[in-house]
Amino acid sequence: MNSPSLPAFFDDAPSLLLRDPLAELLGAAEGGVMQYGYADAVRLAGHSCPTVAGAYLAVRSGLRALYDNEIPERGNIEVHMRDARDHGTTGVVAAVATLLTGAAAETGFQGIGAAGKFARRDLLFFGAGIEGLLALRLRDGGRGVQLDLDMSQVPADPGMAKLLPQVIAGLANAEETQRFATLWQDRVRRMLIEHADDPALVRVWDWA
Repeated sequence: MNSPSLPAFFDDAPSLLLRDPLAELLGAAEGGVMQYGYADAVRLAGHSCPTVAGAYLAVRSGLRALYDNEIPERGNIEVHMRDARDHGTTGVVAAVATLLTGAAAETGFQGIGAAGKFARRDLLFFGAGIEGLLALRLRDGGRGVQLDLDMSQVPADPGMAKLLPQVIAGLANAEETQRFATLWQDRVRRMLIEHADDPALVRVWDWA
């Protein structure tokens, strides 16, 4: 169960079971199996927004495509981002992908022993020559999938067009500010609850 300070719908969002051999080795989780939820992505990002929700759903869809009905292996996945690390929201999406896959850039865990067993560094790449927003590839088998997001499939409430500039400019009153937050999270809720498996929101295809 999430913190009572978080929106209740976070508990209803789809969760992921992942197996991390490093966590198993070090006794962090029995069998290395851990459950991740949307609230984990929110705590990482520090906020809940359509980008964070979209990244969470995209990585979830990619892992399901790669592993079918098996539990995905955290640490066995490369993440390839289409854009540069400082482009738009690429860093936010990459952070969520790192949370769920373990794949990190050059600053990641270097592994155990001289062979670097369980290493996570250099598994996250930017500026990849891909069509999708990001791609996932298995380290051991080579199979990969590309993923893209079309968040226009879950549009914002029309009232946001007026409220957003007022809130950003600090001109909104308390009621308008609360209304803005409610509408903002309602779009996230619709993405996570009503469109979690919508192929029009998250497009998945094989990466040859």
